[in-house]
Amino acid sequence: MRIERDSLGELGIPDDAYWGINTARAVENFRISRREISVYSDLIVAYAQVKQAAARANLEIGVLDHERADLIDRASQDIIEGRLHDQFVVGVIQGGAGTSTNMNVNEVIANRALELAGRPFGDYSFISPNDHVNRSQSTNDTYPSAVKLSLIAAVTKMTDELRLLRHAFAEKGREFRDVLKVGRTQLQDAVPMTLGQEFRGFATTLAEDIDRLEDVLPLLMELNLGATAIGTGIAAAPEYGPAVIRHLRGISGFDGLSLASDLIEATSDTGVFMSMSSVMKRAAMKLSKICNDLRLLSSGPQAGFAEIVLPPVQAGSSIMPGKVNPVIPEAVNQVAFVIAGADVTVSMASEAGQLQLNAFEPVMAHVLLQNSTWLRRASRTLRTNCVEGITANEEKMRADVDRSVGVVTALLPVLGYSAATRIAKEALRTGRSVRDLILEDGRVTPEALDELLSPVALSGIQGTGPLPPLTPELIARMEEELDAADLRDDS
Repeated sequence: MRIERDSLGELGIPDDAYWGINTARAVENFRISRREISVYSDLIVAYAQVKQAAARANLEIGVLDHERADLIDRASQDIIEGRLHDQFVVGVIQGGAGTSTNMNVNEVIANRALELAGRPFGDYSFISPNDHVNRSQSTNDTYPSAVKLSLIAAVTKMTDELRLLRHAFAEKGREFRDVLKVGRTQLQDAVPMTLGQEFRGFATTLAEDIDRLEDVLPLLMELNLGATAIGTGIAAAPEYGPAVIRHLRGISGFDGLSLASDLIEATSDTGVFMSMSSVMKRAAMKLSKICNDLRLLSSGPQAGFAEIVLPPVQAGSSIMPGKVNPVIPEAVNQVAFVIAGADVTVSMASEAGQLQLNAFEPVMAHVLLQNSTWLRRASRTLRTNCVEGITANEEKMRADVDRSVGVVTALLPVLGYSAATRIAKEALRTGRSVRDLILEDGRVTPEALDELLSPVALSGIQGTGPLPPLTPELIARMEEELDAADLRDDS
């Protein structure tokens, strides 16, 4: 053990721990979630990028010497490359507006820098977590900036996964292009459509949600670095803010990063987190609605709609032999429920901010990072374990269309509303087909009726062009990058 001291006293710290006394106190105080901040690798990498940019800016403006700046830079780079993530041990739920997270980062970087310099852990007279690693900074500007950077990375991965899911639905739309079925409104028979149109609609709604998620990215790019405690920039040189933003652009690769025009407002405002939570809830709710439709369309197999067959992925019952349940859509539904609840959490946490700071950013960061990860993984599970293996029960759907009185709607221009209503009622009363009754009416020839009741005429499929497909090469690259992200998270 080594002994470290702070304003509250001293503590023994394990000799091999890169973290120090501030982290140790936080671990003791916040035994709540039993989830360490290291579960969010994007946040750890983003925070290290902020510290690396700060070291370079401090060197540039002359408030940090070259040796210390270089050591802090190198230690930060180790973390950016994935090393030492197991040293970020404070809980995701913490008081102090993120100070425990900031100090955990400061201490790990300081002790890694000391190690690189050949000095013992805890030799803070040479490199201090506060005086050197945290120079020109406060938790109140570094923490929200790191959270925003991590959310930019999270949104990028999430939208990539949603694009792959959109592509899978669009491919099914092409596969089922000519498969006629009965459309429904209010769970009642309506008019014919194709199964391809239904699946293409799923793809289109996902494309819209991808656009809305990407609309949040410019809002996340505005940072308050250099604001320090409350936005006045106390203890930081005026030239620090522009310098750290410039360096952070190069480090992160996010060219759109900018310094907020009003640092007082930017330090207390959490509107961007509400915006992201809102659009993520929108995407989750719409995806959940799609999953509801998949469960309805596959219901049966004997006493339900039974229009599609979901791939069987596991036995469905411990007592009913042969039963298979729609477990994948059900799992995605539950992720959506969690995201909806988290949106309430973000709204309440944002409203609870007081005066020049919001102390509740840790819980906002936690739910936003968790839910972006869960939505991304749920989308992949739905795509690979469900959508790509869906098949159509064409005979069942064709028989339903042949029996449906909804097809008579297509003949309104020819028969008129009164005659069409009479034929529909007669078909329902007698069970006879609408086609036979129309031919008996004598106002439409068999040839004309065939044209009027063709898939094109009934569904209007000629007017629905396909969504732009993803190329196999692009799909392979996106899946490779997403696999690597999951591997980082899991490790």
